[in-house]
Formats: sequence, structure tokens, C-alpha cells
Amino acid sequence: MFGWAITFLIVAIIAGVFGFAGMAGTAAWIAKVLFAVGLVMFLALLAAGRRPPTL
Repeated sequence: MFGWAITFLIVAIIAGVFGFAGMAGTAAWIAKVLFAVGLVMFLALLAAGRRPPTL
């Protein structure tokens, strides 16, 4: 998830440098959403943790 967020962030930066404002804005928005989703999933899995098996 974080890998895709970084990829879209790089695409947004490159598009911004070349003047594609619409594409840069969209790619930056997608990067933000993917980062937020990845962060929420990370925190949820961290909170769940590993539990010992029940016998």
C-alpha cells in the first residue's frame, strides 16, 4: 500500500514539474488516500496483534 502511495507521489511530482496540473492533483490525491488507507490498516493490524493459540 505504501509502495503505491510513493509511486503516485512521484508521478504527481513529475507531472507538476512538467506542468500537468490536473494529473498532478489527481495523482497527489490518490497518493494521500492510499497512504491513509495503509496507515489505518497498519494500525488495525498492530492493535489486533498476535495472540497465542488456544488449546
